[in-house]
Amino acid sequence: MAEYDALFVGSGINSLVGAALLAKAGWKVCVLERNSWLGGNIRTEEITVPGYTHDVLSGWHPLFTGSAGYGELKEDLHARGLEYLNTQYPTGAIVGETPVFLSTLQEANVQEFERHHGGDGKAWEQAIASFLAKADIAFGMLGTELWSSDGLKLLIKAVRKLGKRGSLEFGGELLSSCRHWLTENFQSPAVHGLLAPWVLHTGLGPDNAGSGYMTQVIAAALQLGGMPVPRGGGARLVDALVRLVRDYGGTLETDIDVEQVLVSGGRAYAVRTNGGSIIAARRAVVCCVTPTQLYLRLLHGSTLPDWVQERARNYRYGRADMQIHMALSERPKWLGGDERFLKTAIVHITSGLNGVSRAVNQAERGLLPAESTIAVGQPMAVDPSRGPAEGWIIWIQLQELPPRPEGDAAGEIDTGDGTWTESLRERYADRIVERLGKFIPNLQGATLKRVVVSPADLQAANVNLVGGDPYAGSCSLDQFFLWRPFRGMPHHRTPIASLFHIGASTHPGPGLHGASGFMVAKQLLNPGLLSRIFSR
Repeated sequence: MAEYDALFVGSGINSLVGAALLAKAGWKVCVLERNSWLGGNIRTEEITVPGYTHDVLSGWHPLFTGSAGYGELKEDLHARGLEYLNTQYPTGAIVGETPVFLSTLQEANVQEFERHHGGDGKAWEQAIASFLAKADIAFGMLGTELWSSDGLKLLIKAVRKLGKRGSLEFGGELLSSCRHWLTENFQSPAVHGLLAPWVLHTGLGPDNAGSGYMTQVIAAALQLGGMPVPRGGGARLVDALVRLVRDYGGTLETDIDVEQVLVSGGRAYAVRTNGGSIIAARRAVVCCVTPTQLYLRLLHGSTLPDWVQERARNYRYGRADMQIHMALSERPKWLGGDERFLKTAIVHITSGLNGVSRAVNQAERGLLPAESTIAVGQPMAVDPSRGPAEGWIIWIQLQELPPRPEGDAAGEIDTGDGTWTESLRERYADRIVERLGKFIPNLQGATLKRVVVSPADLQAANVNLVGGDPYAGSCSLDQFFLWRPFRGMPHHRTPIASLFHIGASTHPGPGLHGASGFMVAKQLLNPGLLSRIFSR
């Protein structure tokens, strides 16, 4: 029986960051992955035509390059071939027919916002200054185990820095909606449309509690850090992390499905694989899975409190996601000819704040939105090596879809029994591409090939993407911040000793940041007294 200090179930970014930190500290680690590739939602392939390199699932790394994990592992990763590229224009939008852009230069953003409505430039300057004044607390919440000694220290720091009234006001900001924050601070519908779609990338909608805070976090992060991507594709980050783990004696295996976490005396001590092998863990088993997988599958047969099993059964998944990958023979000729388009990483096509809200509402009622928010990723605006010099890649993400459509808000597409068949997938993609073609007139003629990934395809590729939810669980308030993955289990420890839960289903939630793996690795390396108390 093989034996390690720590076993990681699943090879997503959180597992790889955690394994790298432990391996560097001298732990003997092993990462087990059920798929044929390492990296979870990071996968880079030539899925359209040869010479065009696509990030098939996730594709952008601003959260990782701003994370504590990257800060600690940066030199090791770059020594193993990782190189990040960036652009001055992380995002833009066409709101109705109005183009608007966000730069990494504050002065440029002030001028851009002012151009759309007098006073909005000044409002942006004030909003960023207000956020940065407490950025250490804001970002700290997303990088700290809240139910721990570190969480207590962060709370004390906030009270000392902000005072009693300021702390209460900050608490209110955490609960505000994106709509409230945008309309309170900015007058221009174009600015609303530029920023509102970003809340979709957090798994929320613009009217959800907490979405205002997340909009501020992302807006500040885009200006401060841009939209970095690894040269050659997201998998280059995985390659560097894998090399780092192996260089320190770690093991990573693919095509191994862990069927059960073995428990004895209330402690996890090993896992059993689909091949019947038992692999032991002397110190920790760390599972990068959903609560459904962890508590209802991997711990099946183990003694768990009834309330834990009940919460796992009732864990809610969010809206579904679709992606469309396109290889173009030439660069897109964006309507209006603004040269900034070809320098912009992600352009959202939207009718504005109400348009985003409407599409979210339709999706949550089980309908295909009549007018989805189209996130148009342009990897070659940042990394020209992804395709031939004369060509272009478009990465489309649609985050306002029902897992099983019950109808079409536009009344044009027959959704049948709600199954995401190939026919339904392609018909909906046709709607999206036709609409995008109104803003890129040469899109149809330049398209060499497109590949569409439906919600059903996402779930088939990664068991954690239930119903095509790319964020591994709804981020509504009762499953977010202090309550992720669910009430009564607001940390990465579990009722089973030596068993830890990480990944997008856990704090701080979805996003390519590796934060939960980082936090658990730090707990394992330096378990404080209060951390042990909070874990009970």
